Amino acid sequence: MDNKNDHVHPHGGILHHDNNPSVGDEVGEAVGGVSGVVTGAAIGSAGGPVGTVIGAIAGAVGGWWAGRTVSEAASRFTDHDDNNYRQAYESRSDRLADRSYEDVRPAYQLGHIASENPDYNGKSFEAIESDLQRGWGNDLRSKHGDWQTVRPYAQEAYTSRMATSSSSVTAREAANTSLNSGENIADRAADTSRNVANKAIDAVDNVKDRVDGNPASKPGPDPTDRRL
Repeated sequence: MDNKNDHVHPHGGILHHDNNPSVGDEVGEAVGGVSGVVTGAAIGSAGGPVGTVIGAIAGAVGGWWAGRTVSEAASRFTDHDDNNYRQAYESRSDRLADRSYEDVRPAYQLGHIASENPDYNGKSFEAIESDLQRGWGNDLRSKHGDWQTVRPYAQEAYTSRMATSSSSVTAREAANTSLNSGENIADRAADTSRNVANKAIDAVDNVKDRVDGNPASKPGPDPTDRRL
């Protein structure tokens, strides 16, 4: 008999978890249930508050937000990420006195998930903000605050993730540049060694050309010369 707590993963297989599935599980299942095409009505509250936002953005914006990949992005929101954002919120001097981290979590989740949208690669938060704001509907505003109230938390998650991605790319580029530079130096050193050796060989050949009596031998380059 199937366990009621076993859930079919949208990409095949079974996800085993307790009665508190992650946001990623819930959003992924909601997306998988509509053949990979998300609409606001289809996903609705199935993925909790952030699922509602994703559904609304999908219905209004489409694109990446309306595809199966958004569920994969949501599933990568881990407990580690959640704890990091909790600490970030609780350490802010401007945090809301009357709201806990749980109240603003959907904004952090939204910024986090948005950072994985390839269409936003290299874009500032301000450049993509209108898409996110369109998903922050009346139900979210009444429960979690209006957009201007939660905006800093979505922005914090988005920009921090983008900065991390950029740092990784920069580090790889620096490593590749260093490697290429080392190879170029080695190549130039080898070329210099060959040039010095060939000059020495030319000098010996020129002496030989003058005394060996071979008609093909002559000072300077000729068919009898050896080269490295």
